[in-house]
Amino acid sequence: MSESLTVPTAHDFDFLVGRWVVQHRRLKIRLAHSHQWETFSGTSEAMALLGGQANIDDNVLDLPAGQYRALSLRSFDPKCACWSIWWLDNRHPHQLDTPVVGGFHDGVATFFADDQFEGKPIRVRFIWSDITPTSARWA
Repeated sequence: MSESLTVPTAHDFDFLVGRWVVQHRRLKIRLAHSHQWETFSGTSEAMALLGGQANIDDNVLDLPAGQYRALSLRSFDPKCACWSIWWLDNRHPHQLDTPVVGGFHDGVATFFADDQFEGKPIRVRFIWSDITPTSARWA
């Protein structure tokens, strides 16, 4: 049986365009074998740029410790059929995070980056899945 794979395109993130109410969940302490999660709400407004080859979203995150704003910038490279995603937030306005790079295959998008956390090298993995016209999940 042959496996059907979709090839990433410049319109993979079209589903994200618009205004969203977002429910976030994250570990209270990262990379410390923690099993305690915190949940918080937010909003996101995304728009396509460069004819769909890029997009940006403006986020308001209502953490228990206080609200902050952030943006994601995504850019599609047709030469490698891959996306790069950067993160910038107003808590660290001079720090553009290392981009995660990857793409969509069969409705799931997986991205990776080599980065550092608290001075130690880490491998970052970012996944988009369960995408519908009214919802999506990222982890």
